[in-house]
Amino acid sequence: MTSAGFNVTSSLTLVSFSSLSGHSSLFFFVFLLLYLFLLFSDSLVIYIICSQRALHRPMFAFVASSLLNSVTGSTLIYPKLMSDLLLSGSGLVQVSRTFCLCQGFFVNSLGGASFMLLSAMAFDRYLSICHPMHYAVLLTPAKVVLMLLLCWMLPAILVVFSMLLVSRLPLCSAQLDRVYCDIYSLVSLSCGGAEEQLSGLYILLITATNVFLPAAFIIFSYARILFICLRRSRSFSSKALQTCLPHLLVFFNFSISVCVDLLLRRLQSNRKSDSTIIPSILILITPTVLNPVVYGLKLKEVFTHVKRLLSCRRDS
Repeated sequence: MTSAGFNVTSSLTLVSFSSLSGHSSLFFFVFLLLYLFLLFSDSLVIYIICSQRALHRPMFAFVASSLLNSVTGSTLIYPKLMSDLLLSGSGLVQVSRTFCLCQGFFVNSLGGASFMLLSAMAFDRYLSICHPMHYAVLLTPAKVVLMLLLCWMLPAILVVFSMLLVSRLPLCSAQLDRVYCDIYSLVSLSCGGAEEQLSGLYILLITATNVFLPAAFIIFSYARILFICLRRSRSFSSKALQTCLPHLLVFFNFSISVCVDLLLRRLQSNRKSDSTIIPSILILITPTVLNPVVYGLKLKEVFTHVKRLLSCRRDS
């Protein structure tokens, strides 16, 4: 600790595990089952989309990319979370500041990519329903690849700069009240004056770019789709809205999770409480587990191939 009272330690303590220490084995097996389920379900839907030529269309490319994004994020969090549950006998988990920054980078960049991919899906549905005559020209395979690269690279680039800013901030505390690291939580531990304010403003800009702007675009796109459907025949509207329903369910799933997370952070900043630990874990679990279920059951083309594949395995 410096003379100014800043904590310059290179390690951080995840104190939230103290609330789970009495039931660590139970939580380990719950997370293990959830992780195996999402690996199987995500991989199954991705395999079906990649193996079926009829599904080689932009909409399904975005769905497969969204599930791949979910698998990647889950693999970077769940195994570490499970090992911490087994090894945290005292309920305290020590991690290096470098590891925390790296985990925060992946959590925030992949989280931003999720909203960007959902906005790409909304754009795809908007062109397909509102401009069907120009759909093939406006959304070529090359443009789909460019959109996918943008969805992953833009959040990653923005988060890299925020990570560099946060890595220079002195810490007033080395105790992180989470079960995983993210950039926002690291800023909340700092006491760097003007530097902290600059980092906070930049992270606010990233949140607006990665979450709120894509969310606004998604809402606008589906509002336009709804407006078009109200002016068309009932059969056209029913078919169009059926293709949009899975994407809307996933969008609301992510949006509610983010809003609850922001609300819990606000409560934590005002009053430390262990009651926010379990909801914060549910925020981590809910999107990753429900999304493959939504896509597998609600997308008719995917569900048909899922039933066919599973029935063939039972017959064999």
